[in-house]
Amino acid sequence: MSARDVEKDYYAALGVPKDAPAADIKKAYRKLARELHPDTNPGGETRFKEVSEAYDVLSDTAKRQEYDEARKLFGTGGFGAAGRGPGSYPGGGVPGFDLGDLFARSGGQAGGFGDVLGGLFGGRGGAQRAPRRGADVEADVTVSFLDALRGVTLPLRLTTTGPCTACGGVGASPGTAPHACTTCGGAGVTSRSQGGFAFSEPCKACRGSGRVIETPCPSCAGVGRAAVGKTLNVRLPVGVADGQKVRLAGRGGEGERGAPAGDLMVTVHVTPHAFFGRRDQHLTVTVPVTFAEAALGAQVGVPTPDGPVTLKVPAGTTTGRTFRVRGRGVPGKAPGSAAGDLLVTVEVAVPQKMSSEARKALEAFAAASPEDPRAHLVNP
Repeated sequence: MSARDVEKDYYAALGVPKDAPAADIKKAYRKLARELHPDTNPGGETRFKEVSEAYDVLSDTAKRQEYDEARKLFGTGGFGAAGRGPGSYPGGGVPGFDLGDLFARSGGQAGGFGDVLGGLFGGRGGAQRAPRRGADVEADVTVSFLDALRGVTLPLRLTTTGPCTACGGVGASPGTAPHACTTCGGAGVTSRSQGGFAFSEPCKACRGSGRVIETPCPSCAGVGRAAVGKTLNVRLPVGVADGQKVRLAGRGGEGERGAPAGDLMVTVHVTPHAFFGRRDQHLTVTVPVTFAEAALGAQVGVPTPDGPVTLKVPAGTTTGRTFRVRGRGVPGKAPGSAAGDLLVTVEVAVPQKMSSEARKALEAFAAASPEDPRAHLVNP
């Protein structure tokens, strides 16, 4: 993390407080990303870059901790000594106290405090930044019920941050190159004397980066990174459920300076089916039967995702009874693993209209069957 990063207020960019939990940061980013996305808001590209950069840091626990610590250290205007101070204590000849010497004595190596700064900024004095893993990217897809059962490959359009294609990630306008800052000599920090102490602080000329870009790249405004649109073919596994998150390693934002890419997290939304439902690894379906089929028994056609099958409904079946058709549910996720079952619930269909012949036949049946199904409910 460079001093230039430290000077930016990523919390303000996302509009969240410094103690905001990860969930609030994620919610704020997703809201702003939708509003500022270059595809829908061409004028919001600069803000979109700022928001993406802020989320890249604050969504990563380690990066956020490093950023917060650096902000605290440099918020006071100075960090510590980088070299021997030229002054001495007022009033008389006492040599200036050099915190660099203190670190050298305790750590056994000269220039120890410069190494502390180097560790903070990714290189000695902040001139070199360490590789940074790409940001994780989130996306949502909607698939049909049957595609979710069988697995599907679909194209997914993403907008992430990556090296600016115009300047190759350098930040300088094509044909030009950054040069070492003449104020700090490329170290990224300058020293100032206060009493008998020599303090270091980020170089104001280069904002702690150790380099100066005379002609910034017009595409990325000198940042070196820009919004990158790409289309990926994403394979969703067999049996993916509604609301399930699928992680695709290395398919997220591109890493910086050779670091690996982030991951792509895909949240799956499954559209409801006209008559199939799902219960874990089992499918459900309700099949209507006539009164005669339920009373006398019948062979009934039942739909499955792979075509109809025949279900034997025994005589005397009551409405609401559930039958199990094995192996016709959600396919197994692993090759060779067992599939779930199809749970078929029978529902006796009551005719809304009857012909005179049907009514007479039903009245004759009622007369021939004097059994009272509510006899057990009569109070003694």
